[in-house]
Amino acid sequence: MISIVVPAHNEGSVIARTLGAWAGQSSESIEVVVVCNGCTDDTASIARRFSPMARVVETEVANKIHALNLGDQVASGFPRIYIDADIVITVEAIIALAQRLEEGEVLAVAPTADINLAKCSLLVQKYYEIRSKLPSSKEGIGGSGVYALSETGRSRFSSFPDVIADDIYVRHLFKPAERETLPFVKSTVFPPRTIAQLIKVRTRAYAGIDELDRVFPLLRANEGKPNNRAIIGLFRNASLWPGLLIYCYVNIVARFRSRFRPRIASHIWQRDETSRRNV
Repeated sequence: MISIVVPAHNEGSVIARTLGAWAGQSSESIEVVVVCNGCTDDTASIARRFSPMARVVETEVANKIHALNLGDQVASGFPRIYIDADIVITVEAIIALAQRLEEGEVLAVAPTADINLAKCSLLVQKYYEIRSKLPSSKEGIGGSGVYALSETGRSRFSSFPDVIADDIYVRHLFKPAERETLPFVKSTVFPPRTIAQLIKVRTRAYAGIDELDRVFPLLRANEGKPNNRAIIGLFRNASLWPGLLIYCYVNIVARFRSRFRPRIASHIWQRDETSRRNV
């Protein structure tokens, strides 16, 4: 049985979109554990509409890491797939991830992110145009909102540590040869719609990476191909300069804020709200 863990904090506007993609699936083939943590909206009641496929667990603690660990305690099957509550991924894609893990060649897999820019500002669109040309865009664990682990892969760590970037932590646990992003398997990601919100999201991302470097410095050896050389190469194409300036501006500001502002505590839930409006 495939087990899916979905941590959800005040996701009433999007949780039906996520769970609806799996509606009608037998609870004997796919087990879904929705962990509603610190919710003050109707996330739990909406998620319960998808019973018996989805099992809803509620906790007053508004913390994604706590939710992931609680979901792991309830989930019983493998492969184990962790999916953010605002992501859309089809049943076929989930099965493809599970089948790849069952082949035994890799321990962790993820889909390729399909970035939905329909409601984003032109500046955000330009940012993602550049991002799509960089090595990091090909890395699904940490970009797609989904990662899947085999039973052997999940045994590599006991419980999720209290960190900001759970996905990057998981990615760094596996050498490049042990993990894989499947290019023809997609998850739909809804990015921030404004540059201001994008900077906030990137600030948190940098804070999460810095935290992992401090707490788990040895894991950085498993990082994938860096973006720096690719970015320099893109500057050879003058038509990309406007997008490159936006891309560099967002990341420079985010990097500055992550280093020179008070540290972002991992227990504080910070996220973009613009992509959750008028869904």
